[in-house]
Amino acid sequence: MEELLELRTLLIGGNISDALLLVEEMTEMSKDDKLNRIYSFAKILLLHLIKQQAENRTTRSWNLSIKNAVREIQRTNQRRKAKGNYCEPSELRETLEDAYDIALDAAAGEAFEGKYEPSKLGEMVARDRIILKAIDLISGGDA
Repeated sequence: MEELLELRTLLIGGNISDALLLVEEMTEMSKDDKLNRIYSFAKILLLHLIKQQAENRTTRSWNLSIKNAVREIQRTNQRRKAKGNYCEPSELRETLEDAYDIALDAAAGEAFEGKYEPSKLGEMVARDRIILKAIDLISGGDA
């Protein structure tokens, strides 16, 4: 809100160059917020995909968590008026890669009743395959 008031003051004062800089800063802040929300849901999505692959099974609860995380990522990433997405495919992949280790740590506490350390669980799954599966789901593939 503070930034909007400052923008208004700059525009009324005719300071277009500073107003444009502020608009650029606000745009970055908004995108950062979107990326943080996507990152949060990416951790949940990856957690359950890791457990599915490691245990070679699924549950209705995991499937529901996957479906909900995918929907939230899609919703957060969607530009309402301008259409398109906030995250380009490369940014989405980078966000998933950043979230992977945290998801792996969480999965280690849940998969196989927590009997494997994250490094050992990581050896049991194919990281790239999980990330590609996440990208496919977010892009509209079947859960």
